[in-house]
Amino acid sequence: MKVVVIGSGAAGLTAASNIRKYDEKAEITVITREEYLAYSPCAIPYVLGGEIKSFESIIMHEPEDYKKKGINVVREAEVYDIVSHENKVEYRVKEEEKEINKSVQYDYLIIATGGAPFIPPVEGINLKGVFKVRTIEDGMKIRKWAENIKNAVVIGAGAIGLETGYELKKFGLDVVVTEMLPQIFPRSLDPDMALIVQKYLEGQGVKIVLGNPVGKILGEEKVETAVVGDETLKTDMVIMATGVRPQVKLADKAGCKLGRWAVEVNEKMQTSIPNIYAVGDCVEVVDAITGQNTLSPFGTTAVRQGKVAAKNIAGKDSKFNPVLNSSVSQIGAVEIGAVGLTETAANLNGIEVVTGKIKALTRARYYPGCKPIYIKLICNSEGRILGCQIIAKETVAERVDTMAIAISKGVTCNELIGMEFSYAPPLSMVVDPFVQAAEDACEKLKNNTIE
Repeated sequence: MKVVVIGSGAAGLTAASNIRKYDEKAEITVITREEYLAYSPCAIPYVLGGEIKSFESIIMHEPEDYKKKGINVVREAEVYDIVSHENKVEYRVKEEEKEINKSVQYDYLIIATGGAPFIPPVEGINLKGVFKVRTIEDGMKIRKWAENIKNAVVIGAGAIGLETGYELKKFGLDVVVTEMLPQIFPRSLDPDMALIVQKYLEGQGVKIVLGNPVGKILGEEKVETAVVGDETLKTDMVIMATGVRPQVKLADKAGCKLGRWAVEVNEKMQTSIPNIYAVGDCVEVVDAITGQNTLSPFGTTAVRQGKVAAKNIAGKDSKFNPVLNSSVSQIGAVEIGAVGLTETAANLNGIEVVTGKIKALTRARYYPGCKPIYIKLICNSEGRILGCQIIAKETVAERVDTMAIAISKGVTCNELIGMEFSYAPPLSMVVDPFVQAAEDACEKLKNNTIE
């Protein structure tokens, strides 16, 4: 069996490694435009700020590691066509400073082309000092440029933009983060919860400018100012953290059916062409709550999809479940987590909801080191929990994971109130903050009684 994987991100490499796990004789080829393999783009901001000592530290596997597994990795190669009716991938590589066209046959193909940074078409985008944040090479360029400047503007206030902005501030720069929408974390948090994080960032010296897109970037050869709304921001660097878009060009060339945003796949990660699979940021998935197709650009999603595709190619039945898009981020001392629908997203989908929101403590109030925790639950009119947002200085990831299980099992606020939670003064409160938030939601539900 010959398997070709296009892309060396989490989805592609997971698929390749798991196919080898199930089939010792399969011929596996991974083709990637990258020089470095098996690293986490999510770690880039933390290298910039010094939490992680070097970019080399975030590389988890070298090409030799895959060679030992019998996986052939072709690096710094550009796939330019998929001839699906011939089961052939065409690509070009540089050898001795010459570009050479090559091709490889497959029995099964896995498209793991990921997402590419979305760069808005604004004036000055090609000036020196304008960077994107996607690859390890991007991070290296940003770090080198930041060593000799004083000011930075980050465009985009999602997780990567805010993490990068904070870490550059920690590095010693004066930082402004801008967002065209009226709040930070617009995908994960509701405005009231986002404001908690915004106040923390501003308290750390990061300026936040909301409600206006970047208009233009000005300078002679290198960036000097960025115009955002009515403000002209002096800057030596602009970071474009404006999100990513699925890379679907090759899938389209192959004849795979595309959805509204990305490649359409079934629950086996199979495209409309039976022997072509697609995984990772380039595919659409099903939202577990709305039932609609959506995107899930997370490493955890990519890894699960890679495993599912590998099992099915190896003849072992496997299905990819609908997603809740659990996410977690750390900015300075603050952890931010979310899972399921926000109140805003529920309203946009025509779902009537009530919310339970509390400020509590992570440990017993008398225990040294207890920290505030903010929790917001989103429930439908029957009390079923549809989403949760959490902000605290500890234990957020664990709580998000707990709530992901609760939501996936259809737990209601009343049921959550009656559940058993552990308690010890150094670790938790005798009445868990989840219970407190659920009680608040239940009080707002019509005809509901808390016993």
